Amino acid sequence: MANLLNRLGLFSARKPWTVLVGWLVALALAGGAFLAFGGTLATSFNIPGTETAKVTAQLQKQLDQSGGATGSVVFQTKDGSKLDAAQKSEISSLLKRVGTVKGVDSIVDPFTTADQRDAQAKKLTDGQTQINTATQQIADGQSQIDAGRAQLDAGQKQLDDAVAQAKAAGAYDQASAQFEAQQQQLDAAKAKLDASQSQLDASTKKLEASQKQVDAGTQLMDAAAKIRTVSTDGSTAVGMVQFKDDLFNLPSSVKEAVAHKLDAADISGVEVNYSSEIATDISGLIGPGEITGVVIALIVLIVMMRALMPALMPLISSLIGVGVGVAGAMAFSGVVDMSSVTPVLGLMLGLAVGIDYALFIVNRHRRQLLAGMDVKESIGLANGTAGNAVVFAGATVLVALLALNVSGIGFLGVMGTVGAACVLVAVLVAVTLTPALLGMLGLKVLGKKARGQIGHEAHRAPVAKPMSTPRVVLSVVAAVIGLLIIAIPALSMRLGLPDGSSSPTDSTSYKAYTAVADKFGAGQNGPLIVTATLPKAVSETDLVPTEAKLVDKLMTVHDVVAVAPIGASDARDFIAFEVIPADGPSSASTEALVHDLRGTDVFGSDVTVGVAGQASANIDVSEKLASALPLYLAVVIGLSLIIMIIVFRSLLVPVIATGGYVLSLFAAFGGMTAVYQWGWLSAIFGVHDPGPVLSFAPIIVMGVLFGLAMDYQLFLVSGMREAYVHGLPARQAVVSGLRGGRAVVTAAAIIMISVFGGFVFSELDMIRPLGFGLAFGVLFDAFLVRLVIVPGLMHLFGKAAWWIPKWLDRILPNVDVEGAALERSHPLHGVSAGADAIADEEEAAQPVH
Repeated sequence: MANLLNRLGLFSARKPWTVLVGWLVALALAGGAFLAFGGTLATSFNIPGTETAKVTAQLQKQLDQSGGATGSVVFQTKDGSKLDAAQKSEISSLLKRVGTVKGVDSIVDPFTTADQRDAQAKKLTDGQTQINTATQQIADGQSQIDAGRAQLDAGQKQLDDAVAQAKAAGAYDQASAQFEAQQQQLDAAKAKLDASQSQLDASTKKLEASQKQVDAGTQLMDAAAKIRTVSTDGSTAVGMVQFKDDLFNLPSSVKEAVAHKLDAADISGVEVNYSSEIATDISGLIGPGEITGVVIALIVLIVMMRALMPALMPLISSLIGVGVGVAGAMAFSGVVDMSSVTPVLGLMLGLAVGIDYALFIVNRHRRQLLAGMDVKESIGLANGTAGNAVVFAGATVLVALLALNVSGIGFLGVMGTVGAACVLVAVLVAVTLTPALLGMLGLKVLGKKARGQIGHEAHRAPVAKPMSTPRVVLSVVAAVIGLLIIAIPALSMRLGLPDGSSSPTDSTSYKAYTAVADKFGAGQNGPLIVTATLPKAVSETDLVPTEAKLVDKLMTVHDVVAVAPIGASDARDFIAFEVIPADGPSSASTEALVHDLRGTDVFGSDVTVGVAGQASANIDVSEKLASALPLYLAVVIGLSLIIMIIVFRSLLVPVIATGGYVLSLFAAFGGMTAVYQWGWLSAIFGVHDPGPVLSFAPIIVMGVLFGLAMDYQLFLVSGMREAYVHGLPARQAVVSGLRGGRAVVTAAAIIMISVFGGFVFSELDMIRPLGFGLAFGVLFDAFLVRLVIVPGLMHLFGKAAWWIPKWLDRILPNVDVEGAALERSHPLHGVSAGADAIADEEEAAQPVH
């Protein structure tokens, strides 16, 4: 590989314009492919097979719902006054115009809904009044019937007494006709009373059924009292926009069209804001924070190289690589479900590793030039040595990112694959375009002052002296304890997906979220859909009472503040309810509520419960990601051990490297938890509403940090190994390797931190914790683990650090990561990276006995 890269570097240096034009053509083709074939980027995260996904499919089948996304639009008077008739009319007209947008299924007018609610309440009140009147009428009728029966009973008694007297006097036969006529009259009156009683009983039964319906309706109205579309003070109204597509497939063009109509609205005295389902896009892909990070990286490069042109080279090459990688990946968004975060992750990684990889090659080339090597030969050698290390380091990042596919989570695998593609492009750019640009610059890759010192004695490697053991012990212990303390918050880390509360405070989605929470309650920002599958169908007349009975049970569940039925299947054996929790969608109480609803027989053991809704979906996704973390960590640790054993031919060095990675990883998790969940230093990092840590941030940070940690391990410890293999004592070899790689690793880490740190202040709320975790992970790993803990432990273990069983040493492949064999074929006295030169110099420095 080293010889191939050497030849590739020489070709690029001799044909620089060919290589540069080739990459510019690739950039144009990638951009064209994106414009021609790019599709929709999703703003939500979906994992097929979750409980929410199953219930959603059931809802679509049983209730024939579109299953489309729903966004809310909040209308609020600027002075807090009650919305007047003119404002209401303009709001209704605006929502009707929104409803005409292609891709919008329907809209919900808040005032129509409120009027319908009032009408329903009046209908129930009027119904109760009618029932009360009818009840009184029935009572009066019953009194009349009872009085008639009493009269009949008295008449019957008189007739019976008269008949008895006539029979006793022997005069019955003479008066029998009269007696029979009187009896017929009494029987007819009794039959009439019985008919009236039957009618009255039927009316009573009907009235009881009506009362049951009214009672059930009243119960439902009371349970849904806090589900409102107009606030109690009349200053705020919430309209709904129902899309035809779900959030994962909703085209950005549809959301943009809706947002455009809402933004263009000019309703006097009314502020219009809308939820993240409408507002979320990738317009904040590059913002002030990201640009600041790149500027800091440029400053670091200028300080390191003491010249502008060589400092610009890594930036130029990385920007071209990022353009090719991100645009090329997004060209596939039309055929692959891709989230809006995916290209931003590719941008972050491509930019950061692109600068670093180019830096490694440029730095090696500059050192060789200072030692007196020919420009072209130096370019080839730098590409064959440092470039070889770049290829291997990039391969570790690729493997870590591609391993995200083992999680079985589709969108996460796509993110890893796109990130890996961007890193691959960065590696290819580093070993082709960087040598080409170096060939164009020639000796100008060095500053004017440096060019005057080419071949000077100052560029020879100084004698390495072992570190002080007591100082090493103190440094290692302090670093380990410090990382463990920083990692403590990770023990309480809770995962979730962002809602409107995490958006920038000046964003429309944040204003909409806070307005709803203030006027209607936080839970209305994340309603749940609860379904009940009945053991058998109910009759049409029993539907409302059955709904009321189920609603009554739901209202007894802790943290449920309101419930309303939203539909029943045609067979009336499946009923769905909207449930409003006490807190917002990302709160711990809402998460607990979802588990309570699923884990208990809230409706009874014979009724099957289902929970869906965006809040429920986010909880399911977060839990699925959390469950994938241990498996992925095991895969990454296993890869780390295997790679390090092959590269360093040692058992202890891989354990040290992997242990250090785990320390820095959990320290990064601790920092993320403290800032984004606990709210520490919230003012600095713009965390105005602390909440759960972004659910896929830990697994992304885990994969990326592994690759970067192995990069730094490789560039530092491979120098130690080369020095040791070529005869330097183990402890002196540690200092020699540390001295050779410390400067470039420090610069590379600062650049990484700057680039990732710029994304901490991104306009996209899902990018900020990713940028933070990666920036702090690199900070801990580079400056505490790789530059303090690893060299310290290598010093303490001494020669034992390089022990490996002979049988294992025989079967391991010989991986010449830094191209030492190639370097020995291009001998140049004074190049500090040359292990032979270092060993010879150290040997000459030893006292003669």
